Amino acid sequence: MSKPELEFHLPDGPWRTPPGAGPGVEERVLADDPARGSRTALVRWAPGTDTSADGVTRHDFWEEVYLVEGALHDLTLGRTFTAGMYACRPPGMPHGPWTTQDGVTMLVITYPEASARP
Repeated sequence: MSKPELEFHLPDGPWRTPPGAGPGVEERVLADDPARGSRTALVRWAPGTDTSADGVTRHDFWEEVYLVEGALHDLTLGRTFTAGMYACRPPGMPHGPWTTQDGVTMLVITYPEASARP
């Protein structure tokens, strides 16, 4: 199975807490292909969300993030990233932990390393 073919539409899927996410984090999945390990989702963090308890994060997949609105503060780098900014992280790249004072909404695209794709 691959991601569904979708023409422009208003996504109406529910906002839900992703598995393993802390309080204040929700996602709306736009397209998903569990068999291939790829997903496109809107992710929003409520004002005051803090992932300090999770420490630095590393994934075994590619992750692309576009900040739609709001801002994220990276506690490791001591930098704040704002709406319109973009990140592309290869598997294993350390990032975070994060805080957001006023909340943030992100477009997040994840997919496996090319050699790991079925």
